[in-house]
Amino acid sequence: MPDVDIRLLEARHVQPIAAAFAAIGWDKPASQYERYLTEQQRGDRVVLVAFLDGAFAGYLTIAWQSGYAPFREAGIPEIVDFNVLPRFRQRGTGSRLMDEAEQRIAERSPVVGIGVGMDPDYGAAQRLYVKRGYVPDGRGLSSNGRHVRWGETVRVDDGLNLHFTKDLGRTGVSPPE
Repeated sequence: MPDVDIRLLEARHVQPIAAAFAAIGWDKPASQYERYLTEQQRGDRVVLVAFLDGAFAGYLTIAWQSGYAPFREAGIPEIVDFNVLPRFRQRGTGSRLMDEAEQRIAERSPVVGIGVGMDPDYGAAQRLYVKRGYVPDGRGLSSNGRHVRWGETVRVDDGLNLHFTKDLGRTGVSPPE
């Protein structure tokens, strides 16, 4: 198995990360990672960055206060903005990022949340979360943070999500119903 090194985001990582995503045509500007770094310094977010054999491979962030209202109201931290560069997929990078995130979250919370997009581009992530023990939170789809109601028409884009939770194993505590 390749050597995956997980580190906290540092200022020196910002430009290489933005450049790596620009090279594959993804809109992930340096300003996004500069904001993440500021939020990490304030203690609002943790940004875990993966390097595979020394090369940037992917990242995820932990939002200690979720933008998704049911998680925020229940005090459930959320893994958000989880990306592995296509050439580093199927090599353990995403699993190592998730392992580290879950370990860090378990120190503060018995439950972790995550949202996943609903188009086929998110198929691998959907499967990964289920294999790791995540279950739907039972609230159905949300579109840009608002629950979708029966009969409503919504746009399928990055804002359309199904949210999941995972019990991290603390005795006597389980995800909210």
